[in-house]
Parts: sequence; C-alpha cells; structure tokens
Amino acid sequence: MVLGTNLVLAQAPKKIIVEHSDFADVNQVEIPDAFLLTGNVRVNHDGVVLTCNKAYYFQKENYIKAFGNVQIVQGDTLFLNSRYAEYNGNVKQAFATGNAVMSSPDATLATDTINFNRNTQEVYYNTQGTITNKENTLSSKSGRYYVAQKKFQFLTAVTITNPTYVIKSNHLDYYSNSGHSYLFGPSTITSKANYIYTEKGFYDTKKNLAHFVKKSYIKYDDRVIRGDSLYYDRNREFASATRNVKITDSINRGIIKGHYAELYKKKDSVFVTKRAVAINFVENDSVYIHGKKLMVTGKEGNRVIRAFNNVRFFKTDMSGKCDSIHSSSKTALTKMIGNPILWNGESQITGDIMHLIGNNNTQKLDSLKVLNNTFLVSKDTLGTGYNQVKGQNLYGKFEEGKLHDVDIVKNTEVIYYMRNDAKELIGINKNVSSKINLILEKNAIESITFFKQVDGDIYPEKDLPENARKLRGLVWRGEERIKSKDDIFPPEENQDNDKITKATKADEAKKDVPMKIRKETLNYDKKKGKK
Repeated sequence: MVLGTNLVLAQAPKKIIVEHSDFADVNQVEIPDAFLLTGNVRVNHDGVVLTCNKAYYFQKENYIKAFGNVQIVQGDTLFLNSRYAEYNGNVKQAFATGNAVMSSPDATLATDTINFNRNTQEVYYNTQGTITNKENTLSSKSGRYYVAQKKFQFLTAVTITNPTYVIKSNHLDYYSNSGHSYLFGPSTITSKANYIYTEKGFYDTKKNLAHFVKKSYIKYDDRVIRGDSLYYDRNREFASATRNVKITDSINRGIIKGHYAELYKKKDSVFVTKRAVAINFVENDSVYIHGKKLMVTGKEGNRVIRAFNNVRFFKTDMSGKCDSIHSSSKTALTKMIGNPILWNGESQITGDIMHLIGNNNTQKLDSLKVLNNTFLVSKDTLGTGYNQVKGQNLYGKFEEGKLHDVDIVKNTEVIYYMRNDAKELIGINKNVSSKINLILEKNAIESITFFKQVDGDIYPEKDLPENARKLRGLVWRGEERIKSKDDIFPPEENQDNDKITKATKADEAKKDVPMKIRKETLNYDKKKGKK
C-alpha cells in the first residue's frame, strides 16, 4: 500500500477491426505501413461501422483513410456519408468531406466538411451547411450538433425557412426531434401575417407556439404589440403580453398600455387590463382613457374602444369619470355610460347620459350632448358660492378643442354670481326659463342668455340667504376632479405598477443568459414514446 498516491489506469484504445474487403494489399512505396483495402470495405470500431470503396488502414496508428461512397454508421441514429473520410480510433474522431451528409431520424445535414467527435458525441462544421427535416430548412455557415440531445447550435448567422415564416438569428439552438428553437441575441421571424423581433425567445416550429422575453415585439400591418413577456400562437393568430405592455395603432394614431394584454388578429380584437390606458391623439392633444378592462374591436375605420369599471379619462382642459365608455371611430361618438361626470376647465357637468361627438373629417371634437338631469356647476372664482345651471338636456359645441357654445333646455334654473370688470360682486342672478345659452371663453362663462318664460331676479348678496343659493340636487365633486393623466389610475393600480417597475429593473440588472431549456424539450422523445 502506497499512501498519498492515486493511480488512474487509462484504458488502452480499442483497435479498428477490418471485417471485410474484396482485396487487401501492402505497398510500402506508395503507402508505407498501411494496408490497402479495396472493394466493399467494411471496418468496425467500438460500435461504429465504416464502409467505403477503398481504404488505407494504418494499423500502428489505429487510423484509416476512406475513399468513395464512404459511410460511417453509429447505431441506428447517425449516418455520415461523404466521398472521403478519415477516422482516428485512438481519439475516436472522424472527418468527412466531399458532399458530406449527416442523417438522423429527425434531420439531415448537408455541407462540404463534417467533423464527428465520438467522445463528446458532437458533430461540427465550418462550411456552408443546410439542415432539413419535415417542418423546416436551416441554413448557416457553421454549426454544431449534439447527438445525445438532438440539438443543433448556431453561433453565427442562421436562417430557418418554413413554408409560413423565416427565422433569422446569430445564436440559435434547434432541437431536431421536437422542432423547438431557442433564440438569443437579435433575432427576427418574418411572415405574411406579421414581423417578430426578439433578443431572447422560444419557438415551437411544429405547434407554432412561441414565448419571447427580451426587447420583443410583434408587428402587424396596423399594430405593434410589445411587452416584457410575449406569448404567440400562430395557428390562432393570438398573442398575449405581460408587464409593460404597449400596443401601438399606426393607422388610428392610438396607443394602449397595461400590464396584461390579449390580441386576436382574426377577430381584430384587443383586450387590456392591469393599469390599462388607451391614448388617442386628437387635435394635437392626447386623450387618456382608463378602465380596469379595455377592449378595442373592429377593423380600421370601424374600430370601437370599450372601457369598463371605474372609467376615468383626461384631456387638456377636460376630464371625466363614469362606469363605462363606448367610443366608435366610425361614428366618432363616445358614450359615457353610468353616472357620468365631466370637468370642462373649472366647470363640473353631470347628467344621466353623456355623449362626446367628434368630426371624422377634421379629427376634432365637435359637440357634447347631456341628456336628463343636466347639472353644470363651477365655483365662484372669488367667493364661496357656486355658479349653477340646471335643466333637462345640454347641447354644446366645441371650438379648437374647448367647449364654447352651450344650450341647456327645458325647465332650466340658474344661480350665477355676477361680477363687474373689477371683479366686484354686483349680485346673484337666480331665475328659471325655457332655455339658457352660455358662451364660454377659456373655459369660463363669458355670457348667459335666457330664452322664453324667464322668471327671476338679480339679488344683492345680503338679500339672498345661504340656503337659497343652491339649486336642488347640487353635489360639488371638485375633490374628485382629474387634473393630470396620472390621476386616472386608482391607488391600488399605482402600487402594483411600482412593484412591476422594481421587478423589471431587477431583471434588467441580471446577467443576460439564454433561456432555460424547457422540460417538454428535454423529455420530448419520452413523451412521444408514451403515445
């Protein structure tokens, strides 16, 4: 026994065995120390069988050079054909060139030169190669095939051509049995239906399912969908996105954001939730619409935006709230449904039904319609009172995006604090009439005109008691007014957004590595065998 010594006995390499040749000869002049084998040559080395028309067998070196119709076979899974090959039995490496073709049950590689390392069970090539299987054709200048994993790896430009799409990448792992592709670095997938970009993703070329997780987007004719994580089903033309989702409508000049979205291309339908907001551009301004759920349906020119549950919107000088919104691009009509309230400048407008009407020719807001129980109220600028106009219906016209000319009709009532040019209170106008017209300038009432059956008076402030200075039904909701695009989101959604922002930053700080290989990829043949 020898202490401190660890002996490792290396196993001697197995010898190449010549199983058959029609003729065998030795020519020390032309080929020193080699057997010349010709005609139906067949040799065996540790489970690999090599056949050819002619071979030089260097017995001492355990090395063979093969010529003409060369085929190297490993089990029933790998066949390597070429015009010329060399095989080293000591290091168990093969080299094949001249129309080299490697075949396996799942794919065929054709290139000029192929190297096969039996120790690592790796095949590699550095000449233009084409790989074909039932679903796809792959083309690249170099690549590596891992026999046990049935995986091709490409670290230079590679193209996968499918009848439906083309994938291009500089780093791609392709599993020939499952058709699973793992993309890393700038990669594109181009088809008639869309264009996809990603820098890290997975694509199942058999099922046409995909998952992309870095700087990814799907571009259609009229829309682009982005998100931290994208799922795509080509057969259904369905895409979903998670975290920091942004859908851009290039034709209708709109953007939808949220943290979860679903897009059904065949139905022209988009569903967005989790801090969802639709941003539409009108008159060099942006309208922000928020709801717990947003839906956009219909083709270009007939697109409908629906927002549900606690809907809020904001536009410069205008904002509002309601239970739900229905907005049609075809009719340019936006319906505020369920407890609508609108703030125009400092004025608060309420009613049972509220419609904002646009003009498709000018792409501008045209008019406002409020039906049943209309109430318009604003604070007196210098006092504590409220200017109030009440009636059945309201009809307003916009000029340059601002409410300018307003008619309130049927059973109208007014309380209005009248001030002179020095802003001194002249009196409080309180009356009823059949119709009232308001002219607004800079979102403030410039003039009031009363029509038909006018009954009322202008009261000095001291002559009108406090309890007579409010019309029945007045509810001032100024504290609810939405003053910025950030006010449209409820606190709980902002909290969730902060968490997602932190998680996104943490992910970006991590080292960028390829996607983890999925279990269904690794276990593909096992699952296949169970069927």
